[in-house]
Amino acid sequence: MRIEVNGEVREVTATTLAAALDELGWGTAKVATALNGDFVPASARADQALRDGDRLEVLAPMQGG
Repeated sequence: MRIEVNGEVREVTATTLAAALDELGWGTAKVATALNGDFVPASARADQALRDGDRLEVLAPMQGG
């Protein structure tokens, strides 16, 4: 299926948000996620279904000061 990831159209075979993060290389990373503009907590990613055309934002925390 085609989803938009951080503004870039990507093809994924995953059907859940957690599986898509694994497929895209963020499986073990500490990241924040939003699907179609709505925050999705890490605890809900395995149950969050993906649909063709969804917009996923993945944000990594910044360090420094």
